[in-house]
Amino acid sequence: MTNIPRFGYGTNGFANHRLDDALAVLADLGYQGIALTLDHDHLDPYEPDLAARVTAVGRRLADLDLGLVIETGARYLLDPWRKHSPTLLDDDPARRVDFLRRAVAIGADLGAEAISFWAGIRPPHVDEATAWDRLVAGCAEVLAVADRAGATLGFEPEPGMLVPDIAGWQRLHAALGAPCNLGITLDIGHCRCLEPQPVPDCVRQVAPYLVNVQIEDMRRGVHEHLEFGDGEIDFPPVLRALADADYRGLIAVELPRHSHAAPAVARRSLDFLRAAADRAGTNPTVATTVAPAGKER
Repeated sequence: MTNIPRFGYGTNGFANHRLDDALAVLADLGYQGIALTLDHDHLDPYEPDLAARVTAVGRRLADLDLGLVIETGARYLLDPWRKHSPTLLDDDPARRVDFLRRAVAIGADLGAEAISFWAGIRPPHVDEATAWDRLVAGCAEVLAVADRAGATLGFEPEPGMLVPDIAGWQRLHAALGAPCNLGITLDIGHCRCLEPQPVPDCVRQVAPYLVNVQIEDMRRGVHEHLEFGDGEIDFPPVLRALADADYRGLIAVELPRHSHAAPAVARRSLDFLRAAADRAGTNPTVATTVAPAGKER
């Protein structure tokens, strides 16, 4: 039986929408899940009524029949002056560890398929060996929390960070003792950006460890998330490789700089992905109910 892809969309691409409104738009368009970035404008892990808000979000997801992964890439949630700071590599990573603990708890309460995180950029005053030691120690701490919660973590290689690629993820996974609850978040665009092998081969390389997939277009050597068709990726072979790997998790569009035209971009993205899945032989044709709009910049 053909493994039909489950397409989702990242809420960081709906930054100008209330979360409830973003969920409704995505469900109406036909998405099957969301990649929820915990942030001040959507589900703030530090808001005083968090438990009630998590319960409400859980009900909303169930009502709309949307799957969920948790993303932790909020830019200024922890420090209003420094993007993504602190990370697990900083001199004092306590706020990052606490944030990831909260993300695991929220993800477990909501039944998230995975909780995704990354290493961060190595601070200039920290040597690589020390940075790696800090990363392994921080990941081990978060893994222990996830293990108690019965949650699955997806570690994302990110260009420019201490762990930029699949080889770096393999090194980290081995250093942590190859834990079964630590998989990989594979960003398809990142594969085109910097991996030496073709994108479908990247999928095949990590197939046993895939717990979360992000998708967008990209060009070689340039870390810029592009709308589908604006980059260099041939998507049908990628979707075929995911199907052959029996990957059943969400494949979530990652366009964090496109909130200015979120509904139109989300519609175009799903149309594109469905057409690519048809060409890959992994998806029955699904008619769209709303005519695509022209691009808005």
